[in-house]
Amino acid sequence: MVNFVENLKESLYKGFIDQSHNKADTFKPKLLVNNLTENENVLTSLLEELSDCQDFFFSVAFITESGLATLKSHLWDLKIKGIKGRILTSTFLQFNQPKVFRELQKITNVEVRLTDLKGFHSKGYIFHHHSHYSLIVGSSNLTAHALKVNYEWNVKFTSHENGEIIHHFIQQFEDVWDGSQLLTTEWIDQYEQSYVEREYLPDLEKVIEIPSEYHVNTLKEAVEVSPNKMQQAALHSIQLVRDTEHNKGLVISATGTGKTYLSAFDVRRFSPKRMLFIVHREQILQKAKSDFQRILGGISNDFGILSGTSKQSDVRYLFATIQTISKENVLHQFDPTEFDYVLIDEVHRAGAESYLRVINYFQPRFLLGMTATPERTDNFNIFELFDYNIAYEIRLQEALEEDMLCPFHYFGVTDFEYNGELIDDTVTLSKLVTEERVNHIIEKVHYYGHSGDTVRGLMFCSGKDEAKELSSALNHKGFRTVALTGDDSQVERIRQVNRLENGQLDYIITVDIFNEGIDIPSVNQVVMLRQTQSSIIFIQQLGRGLRKHDSKEFVTIIDFIGNYRNNYLIPIALSGDKSQNKDNVRRNMKDTSYIKGVSTINFEEVAAKQVFKAINNSKLTSLKVLREAYLELKNRIGRIPYLGDFVIHNSIDPVVIVEEHTNYYRFLLKMKETIPVLNDYEQQVLIFLSLEVLNGKRYHEILLLDLLFQQGRVSHTDYLRELEAVECSIDEDTLFSVQRIFNLEFFTQITTKKYGEIPIVTSEEDMYRFNNSILRSLTSNEYFNFLVNDLLQTAKEKAGIYNPKEPLTLYQKYSRKDACKLLNWHNDESSTMYGYKPKHGTCPIFITYHKDEKIDSSVKYGDEFLNPKLIRYFTKSNRTLQSEEVKKIIYADERNFDIHIFVKKDDNEGGDFYYLGKAHPNEGTAEQTVMLDKNEKEIPVVTLELVLENSIETKLFYYITKE
Repeated sequence: MVNFVENLKESLYKGFIDQSHNKADTFKPKLLVNNLTENENVLTSLLEELSDCQDFFFSVAFITESGLATLKSHLWDLKIKGIKGRILTSTFLQFNQPKVFRELQKITNVEVRLTDLKGFHSKGYIFHHHSHYSLIVGSSNLTAHALKVNYEWNVKFTSHENGEIIHHFIQQFEDVWDGSQLLTTEWIDQYEQSYVEREYLPDLEKVIEIPSEYHVNTLKEAVEVSPNKMQQAALHSIQLVRDTEHNKGLVISATGTGKTYLSAFDVRRFSPKRMLFIVHREQILQKAKSDFQRILGGISNDFGILSGTSKQSDVRYLFATIQTISKENVLHQFDPTEFDYVLIDEVHRAGAESYLRVINYFQPRFLLGMTATPERTDNFNIFELFDYNIAYEIRLQEALEEDMLCPFHYFGVTDFEYNGELIDDTVTLSKLVTEERVNHIIEKVHYYGHSGDTVRGLMFCSGKDEAKELSSALNHKGFRTVALTGDDSQVERIRQVNRLENGQLDYIITVDIFNEGIDIPSVNQVVMLRQTQSSIIFIQQLGRGLRKHDSKEFVTIIDFIGNYRNNYLIPIALSGDKSQNKDNVRRNMKDTSYIKGVSTINFEEVAAKQVFKAINNSKLTSLKVLREAYLELKNRIGRIPYLGDFVIHNSIDPVVIVEEHTNYYRFLLKMKETIPVLNDYEQQVLIFLSLEVLNGKRYHEILLLDLLFQQGRVSHTDYLRELEAVECSIDEDTLFSVQRIFNLEFFTQITTKKYGEIPIVTSEEDMYRFNNSILRSLTSNEYFNFLVNDLLQTAKEKAGIYNPKEPLTLYQKYSRKDACKLLNWHNDESSTMYGYKPKHGTCPIFITYHKDEKIDSSVKYGDEFLNPKLIRYFTKSNRTLQSEEVKKIIYADERNFDIHIFVKKDDNEGGDFYYLGKAHPNEGTAEQTVMLDKNEKEIPVVTLELVLENSIETKLFYYITKE
């Protein structure tokens, strides 16, 4: 309690008196805004407070389904923990729709009351913690736009439970609460009857939710269709392909982003004498023809369909199925130059013989291919088919940011436990369709709900039998479902899709046949009941609900997460991060700000643990995984990819490759590529550059090597001038450290041997130069020269995330060896560093926060964060207050020792630690205590508090501290 009060006082001093005050700031007042460029939003702070509270109460005038959806999984976790809350709202202006009140009733650990207080317009969120309250008060209602997108001002502040200000808020809340009416089913029924759709008034929900986009079209006239922002950029890029005299182009565009309209706009610009549009399913043809007619205009007789049921062929704009036009007798009805513009939809299928037959037959002036997923599991190279001319590419994250897709709320939910164990990879059909699991599925789809009046859902299963049995089980419980599999005809599929869209079905339950090529814009719920086997399929299935439709504001994605080995693919698929870097994958689980707009990604706590478990257990850098990523990139660019290509194309992290194979040359040999030969020493130099320079953690080495590569030799003066130009430090210790890296004196004997045993860079008469062997190789071996340059340019790109002004960058990850190097130690002492080591005026402290249960009790220290700025730290065992190394920590400030804190969540994170910045001993907190060794014998240890100069960013704090 004393610590909290002191921390609060210091935080308030910083917040209200002196912003430069740096003793404590955990509880300082904070302005919360939605800043899209900084990936900040009000919702993040609200969820952080929710996750750590004892109870909560909200007073909000306006609530939308989408706003409530952002909290649902978190409220579910609180329910499991027995934590309850209260929400006070109203019917002011009749903004809150009846359905949102029914959604509120589903959240059984939250009591809801309604006030008829005239002009009720409050927006406050209050959280009760162990010893204090947190408040978020300002302009944000409980709507998705207010919490994530709109320009809002909210203040978050903290009060002791005895503080006057919090009692004012609580009293205000209780006064209105006591005079309010409990939300009941009967009340909702009455409200529903009196609720008036405001067709004659401005749409209040749009005015409040999305004021920047709201306008009233009083004339109700037809609006001419014009290209959106993405389509304008794509049209420009397609024209550039033609202007450079290429006759083929590939457009990669996420499902639902308007590829058909885009192609129609381009056809209008191209103005062909005749056009051929090829699709793989007849049900798409009519819609495509209709869209083209709307954009191109002209008489109906100019447009025709060639398919199994329609034989129109003598038209200007022909829309054909591949099944029909690829038939020899049909294909040869046309002259090869008949169509001067040919489009192929879902062109990733073009590896099939039928497509190749058509593509090889026709000779158009321009061929355009369109797909959402060009990557192929059969290794057919779509990119080669289009001469590697990617005219335009927009993926899921960019499309969401441009508001081209329907927003989604993804919920990773916990799958059913069978005999106390989560369903796993080996589960049998009988376990998948038990009464209990079916009830579990119903509970989750009901709780997480859907936008709109009635559910129109797709459920994806792992097998045909499961789909059929689940459909039967759900139908017995009153749902209207049908199972569709690859055994069903196209006619039957179309019939059932129409039934779903017309409200005659609640769900279509299927396996993989609806992954692509199906357009059901009204789908408002997608349920995934199978393990994720592929990032591509995951996005295809999620994408079934992303088309915009008047009947929905968002789509709900419910992913049932069991004990599956491939769960690590979920954050990879959602983020689009292909780096195969485990740290990136973990970060994308704890920080989902890469999803733009009002869309959110949410995991129930148990489900999140299953994903983290899969990440820990996975081998993301297996040769199989690396080979697949390599071949995918090679197909895309049409040649052997090099390190820089992986960065440019957002593919696998080059550092991941070299850490597995020591250098990229050796990796290419593993890929069975025929490449020029390097001698042993050239390979050793590449190993040095790959393992010591490529990661970009210190720019000094990269800069000097790049100067030497370009100029041959560099003076000490010129080197310093170049360092200053990029704001790198030029102190003697750092420059001496760089020298020891290049002459290999920093490294252990084993590492020095691996790097060739002779200095990489020599320094004589104030001049730097490569050693003679490297100089000869750079001159005589063109391939070695190329590989070195590729590595240096890639290192420059990697260095972009690090602060050149400081040796270490906050929240980046470093190994013990990195710390030795970047803190300018003379030697790599990482093998003997263990928890900490004071040396050279610095003391790096390495903390593994969650200790393995199996480790020896004598090293199982109880280090813990008391708050985001304060650590209770334990020294090594068998240390006392008189131990010299302990004194160096206790009196670090007096002795000018810089304490640097490095923390990792647990040993599953490998050998790298998050850097949390410098810390200072909290005066008077050091005390000697005891801990037990493996024989239950008491041994001395010293504990003290360390105050961080920078409070840990909240997302990282919760990630590290939570079990």
